[in-house]
Amino acid sequence: MERREFIKRVGGAAAAVVGAGAGALLLHNRPVLDGPKHATLPSYAIELGTGDPRMSVVTGTDVPRMVAAGFDGMGGIAKFVQRDDVVLVKANVAFDRPPMLAATTRPEVLHAVVMQCREAGARKVIVADNPINQPASSFFKSGIKQAAEEAGAEIVYPYPSEFEELYIGGETLTTTWPMFYGPFKRATKVIGVAPLKDHNLCHASMTMKNWYGLLGGGRNRFHQDIHGIISDFPHMMKPTLVVLDGTRILTRNGPTGGSLSDVAEGNTLVMGVDMVAVDAYGYDLLRRIRGSGPDTLDYLEQAHARGLGNRDWRSLNVKEARV
Repeated sequence: MERREFIKRVGGAAAAVVGAGAGALLLHNRPVLDGPKHATLPSYAIELGTGDPRMSVVTGTDVPRMVAAGFDGMGGIAKFVQRDDVVLVKANVAFDRPPMLAATTRPEVLHAVVMQCREAGARKVIVADNPINQPASSFFKSGIKQAAEEAGAEIVYPYPSEFEELYIGGETLTTTWPMFYGPFKRATKVIGVAPLKDHNLCHASMTMKNWYGLLGGGRNRFHQDIHGIISDFPHMMKPTLVVLDGTRILTRNGPTGGSLSDVAEGNTLVMGVDMVAVDAYGYDLLRRIRGSGPDTLDYLEQAHARGLGNRDWRSLNVKEARV
């Protein structure tokens, strides 16, 4: 990495913050390795009965109650997290933005999810992401660091030692790629918690796009086929559950935002086991609030066509609640 780029990424953070996350910056120009298949991400999904809900939608303004109601709608947190589980919560902490700009997972949502896991008996809850901006500064400014620690979770930063070459085997990610794998090796359950927001390249960033944060190396090259990459994520990652944070929605100038005028109250939380369905619901909500956007998203169409999820969320068993 050039010295100028390094200084640009870390210059704005305090010395203590830089020390916690600077090692991860070395990964962003790491080349992909071709060759034989490496390890793959295991499935963290649980087996559900045919009549069990696949999605839960909660509206309201009290975030802890919304999260609790979301889990209740899915059949209860105990269905997904049991005593002695190690739960990895993959938040979106991509940018060093304050939480009111809605460019990252809302801290109150993350805190409530972690607390639900701990109350279910989880032995440990890990919160992790591989931010685009300087990692520790992003965790601090987004409020995720404070929320995670206050809820009793451990934060894992994307140090080089936490990355491994994993075989992806998708249609766009066809070979191996350096992945933020360390936290997943320690986890027995995985929950993705992502904000609902606009994105200048793919129109919407939601739970599927959230896994983009696992990629190391020069991941910016994937912008040339962003829909293909996102549609590979349900193939690569089989989480226990995903949570779409639509309590505050970045309606324009995503994914980074920068103005409070771009943020609208969504007062909605969506949970589910089908990322494609959850994101299809989320995109309908985003289009309704901002009043514009393509009728469909290419990556949802691709994932649906490959049998990786169901974009027709109305055909699923969906539980709705207002708190």
